[in-house]
Amino acid sequence: MQENLVQKIVEEVLQQVLKKQPSSLYDGKIPIGVSARHVHLAQAEVEKLFGENYQLTPKFELSQPGQFAAEETVVIAGPKGSIERVRILGPARSLSQVEVSWTDAMKLGMKPPLRISGDIKGSSPVTLIGPNGSVVLNEGLIIAQAHIHMSSADSARFQVADGQSVQIKVEGMRPIILSNVIIRVSDRYRLEMHIDTDEANAGLIQQGALAEIIYVQANEQMDVKEIPPVLKQAERPSSYQFDKKLLSQVEVLEIEAREIVVPKNTIVTALAYDKIRELNKTLTIRSE
Repeated sequence: MQENLVQKIVEEVLQQVLKKQPSSLYDGKIPIGVSARHVHLAQAEVEKLFGENYQLTPKFELSQPGQFAAEETVVIAGPKGSIERVRILGPARSLSQVEVSWTDAMKLGMKPPLRISGDIKGSSPVTLIGPNGSVVLNEGLIIAQAHIHMSSADSARFQVADGQSVQIKVEGMRPIILSNVIIRVSDRYRLEMHIDTDEANAGLIQQGALAEIIYVQANEQMDVKEIPPVLKQAERPSSYQFDKKLLSQVEVLEIEAREIVVPKNTIVTALAYDKIRELNKTLTIRSE
């Protein structure tokens, strides 16, 4: 547990050092990561599938800082079939979701929506089967929309904004152009484009290939900012009781409540404080 706390602190210190430095290794292009089917689990589902107080076991680190592929796998099942040994990605999240390709979805007998990761409201149901039990998610099965992770420095370099849709081109044996690729900006992100196996197969794209942005659509996200903030605030819980030993910016981003209440012995990282101020949240220290 102590190693995990140290790792989180080190990651955030590195982000503070690197947040103003754009990724310059790819000569204006973006490395591609091909994402096979995988599962993100909330801790409640981890325990239902693997046992009480169970913690995911890291197998290897992923390209995005702090993310890892776990040793654990599950079976995902739909009305017409199932797929075994689907890898879980950690750490545990606030909501469980399953990301598959259209080919996978046909095997399951499902028609999940095309969504950005994390947008699961109204998505397809799916059953997860683990060694200790099973879980039926009423929503959470999606086909992940192609997207590009980048830092704010990279965002400035490519002249794009969070939420914008771009068109990219990949050269190779079978050159391909992909549209409606969504930009995702955060200083905890490392520059990388994520596509699924169907998209990779269509263009004969291998892990580590390079993509080039060839067209940037107008930022349709701007209309959202015109909605009176009171409408959004009314849908959020007023406060959130945080009981872990370390509060990082990752948790701050996941918590929807305006007030985050922590025990007095909780470590709050510098980037967490920055993110709390940026999001106009309130941090309250709870007396024990």
